Amino acid sequence: MTTTARTATISRKTNETEIEVYIDLDSQPGSASQQVINVSTGIGFLDHMYHALAKHGGMSLTLLAKGDLHIDDHHTAEDTAIALGTAFKQALGEVRGIRRYGTGFAPLDEALSRAVIDICSRPYCMTDLGIKREKIGDLSTEMLPHIFYSFAMASGCTLHIDVLRGQNDHHRAESAFKALALAIRQATERTGGNDVPSTKGVL
Repeated sequence: MTTTARTATISRKTNETEIEVYIDLDSQPGSASQQVINVSTGIGFLDHMYHALAKHGGMSLTLLAKGDLHIDDHHTAEDTAIALGTAFKQALGEVRGIRRYGTGFAPLDEALSRAVIDICSRPYCMTDLGIKREKIGDLSTEMLPHIFYSFAMASGCTLHIDVLRGQNDHHRAESAFKALALAIRQATERTGGNDVPSTKGVL
């Protein structure tokens, strides 16, 4: 079976942010595509989270953003998640010949997170992160569930993310992103067929 490249390049420009995204969904170890990750949003902890998402999701990712950080981090965090979700959906193309569902569990020291994704064109997002700090680095922690929500809406995925335990909020957040990465990697895995993974026959 011939496999097409699952890549996308998008630009998103508003009065608040300018964002460039390139994504390649097939850069897992052993694949023909070498994994390259270059993330710069102006928010160090957000860069760290997107880098972890790409690394453990087996994706190559370039995400470059300039936002109105002199106001706060909201627009940059939200818009990068929208841009990333849009690129993900475009790169994936028609939901055909993939597993569709994915589950990921990721520990980070004392923290443990679970992420479940359904690539179904029915965007929905539920998160329970249990983070208590106001900020991690320069990222407002209230933006973490909003990032997941914005990604889900733009990508057309149903997403459930729960931090099951953990004392350190950095660990809780990072394990959540890594769990999502593993869920995405599983859900986007090619089955070797060309069927639509739905009883409806269309997604």
